[in-house]
Parts: sequence; C-alpha cells; structure tokens
Amino acid sequence: MKAIVAVTNDFGIGKDGDLLFNIPEDKRFFRAQTTGGTVIMGRKTFLSLPGGALKNRENIVLTRNPDFKAEGAVVCHSADELLSLIDNHDSDKTFVIGGGEIYSLLLDRCDTILVTKIDAVRESDTFFPNVDASPLWTLSEESEEKSFEGVSYRFCTYVKS
Repeated sequence: MKAIVAVTNDFGIGKDGDLLFNIPEDKRFFRAQTTGGTVIMGRKTFLSLPGGALKNRENIVLTRNPDFKAEGAVVCHSADELLSLIDNHDSDKTFVIGGGEIYSLLLDRCDTILVTKIDAVRESDTFFPNVDASPLWTLSEESEEKSFEGVSYRFCTYVKS
C-alpha cells in the first residue's frame, strides 16, 4: 500500500477541511498515480471532494459513524474491516489519501509514500508525520524543483527503510 500527500515545509496538509494549495500539476500527478486503483480516505476527506467519489478508482471511506453512506464508495467502520477488504487488492495500486487520522492509522502499513513537498508554510490544523526526521523512511527519488504562481515544489518518493 502507498500513501500520497502534499505537504508544506512544516508538514501541514490542511486547514478547516481544505487543502493548503491548489497546484494543477500536483492534481495531475495524483490523478495519474491513483486512476485505476483504490483510494482509502476518511469521511471528512470524502466529504471535501467537490464531485463526490473519485472517478475511475475504487473509493473506500473509513468512518466511525455507523450511519454514514457514501455514494460511489465502500464504507468501512473499523480498521479491521478495511484491512480485510483490501487484503486481496494490488498493494501497488492502493493509496491512502487522507486525512490526518487515516494517515496516522495506516502509514505503518505502507511501503511507499509519494510526497509533493511545497516550499512554503501556511496555517494548518492537520499535519502529516515528518518523514524526513523518521528513521523508518528513506528518500529514494526527487524530481527537479518546479514552480506554480511563485511557489516552489517537488515530487518525492519515500520507501520504508
């Protein structure tokens, strides 16, 4: 399983249920990586998607709310239920996409993290673990620096050490 995330310099990923940046190339990268696969997210992330379930992907939503229904998605109510559901999935095409609680819950089950590192800081209320400071993760690939509207970013791949 993989995680995919965009982070700021302080590993912020969101504020008030929204992403911190809207970088078109990052969206294209996300779509290219996840299309045809399975995306796993929490309820709040699912509800933040402007068009509902992501097209051309199996959407799985993990929530503690027993009454939650998500059109176009499979809803799981526990980590055990989720893990048994994805047990037979192609782990190379299964992506944890957020939010913060879901990353925390499933990151140790991932073998790869695709990180868009945005060279900026914005006020955040949700953070991703600092993989640069973790002995569990090694930076294996890094793109050249890119820029959008004056904000620099790069695509990085981390693998479990």
